[in-house]
Amino acid sequence: MELRILAPTGALGAGFDAAAFQRGVAARPHVIACDAGSTDSGPAALGSGNPKLSDQAVARDLRLLLTARDELGVPLIIGSCGTSGRDTGVDRVAALVRDIAAAENLHFKLALIYSDQPAERLQRLYDAGRLQPLPYAPEIDRELFARGHTVAMMGVEPIQEALGAGCDVILAGRASDTALFAALPGMLGADPGLTWHMAKTIECGAACAIPPSANGLLAHLRDDHFDVTTLAEGSRLTPRSVAAHTLYENADPYRVVEPSGTLDTSDATYEAVDERTVRARGARFVPADCYSNKLEGAELVGYQTVIVGGVRDHVVIRRLPDLLPFAKKYFEDKILDVFGGAVDPDGVDIDFRLYGDGAVLAAAEPEALHPRELGVLITVTAPDQATAHAVATFVAHASSHLPIPEYDGLVSTLAYPYSPPEMDRGPLYRFCLNHVVTGVGPTELFRTTTEEL
Repeated sequence: MELRILAPTGALGAGFDAAAFQRGVAARPHVIACDAGSTDSGPAALGSGNPKLSDQAVARDLRLLLTARDELGVPLIIGSCGTSGRDTGVDRVAALVRDIAAAENLHFKLALIYSDQPAERLQRLYDAGRLQPLPYAPEIDRELFARGHTVAMMGVEPIQEALGAGCDVILAGRASDTALFAALPGMLGADPGLTWHMAKTIECGAACAIPPSANGLLAHLRDDHFDVTTLAEGSRLTPRSVAAHTLYENADPYRVVEPSGTLDTSDATYEAVDERTVRARGARFVPADCYSNKLEGAELVGYQTVIVGGVRDHVVIRRLPDLLPFAKKYFEDKILDVFGGAVDPDGVDIDFRLYGDGAVLAAAEPEALHPRELGVLITVTAPDQATAHAVATFVAHASSHLPIPEYDGLVSTLAYPYSPPEMDRGPLYRFCLNHVVTGVGPTELFRTTTEEL
């Protein structure tokens, strides 16, 4: 048996090379699959429902995928639509698909798989003790579910159900990246260890190629091995680059946990077939004792206004770390003075990050830095945007004239590249769930609708 699986890109809308994609299409794959989302960009897409990439960019990629699918007559599977996999993300991508189908005179059966979780369901699961925290998950209570927005991450089963119903194009909500590529081979009886290892290898397209890119990979899945080939000109694969991808987004380089079990690559081997192709074999898939689906949740925690500044004066650079704590105390008093009791200073966060002097690692910086210039990012977070902006105006003013003991008179301490310097960043979200639901059926948390186009 040989199955060919085409992964055109690691992210729908990232803009893969059309010529490289056509090389994959020419190989006559049995399925085209593509991821459209992730939590890599943070909680904003899940909290707000707004995707990371533009409709224009997504539509460009979709047009190529849909016309190729029509030419080949094979399934097209797209997961985590709209970045977060929210229901609104599925509907947004579906609207683009309908427009393209009408413009290109394409006809197919479309499946939409939704993964939003209603608060009432989550509260029942919480009360039943069926929500289990993953490492470093935040503390939760049952009231959280009404405040935030939650999706469940599907495995292969909802996708396989749609494939079994004869759906040609499947737009899924939040999904395991690997499930998109493992669904069809799993239905056709391919070895599960090889199937999941292949899926893990190609989930991000040519991210495991040298150099990494947004382009695609083609996998040939056979009885006792799979070959993976890079499609873009000037790119190559090595056993090391392919093996290294099992560590991407995983704490354990050998074990990748899926809803239905764990991929174990401890005994996997990798060998170069040629400069662009690597052969892998030996991985195992260990079924789980209890099926589970991961939950991801995000909630609104405030609104932000940001200020960007810079400083080149070595005296100011030396004094800033000592001055900022005093400045923050001044700002707390200023909030009370300006707003009276209407704004609680404890509800407003004013954060200074000194880029060039430990902004990234902070206390973990291994040795003292001695910068010649600093970029200063000031972030004001408040319960509403108007308050954040109002506080930021006097923070920006005062921060541009901090008192420097070595200088007499008024000193300019920060220079701002923009006028006005205050930029409203909008709502701020945080991840509020990193848990799994235990004891559920593989399709229990998801719902599917179909339509003929």
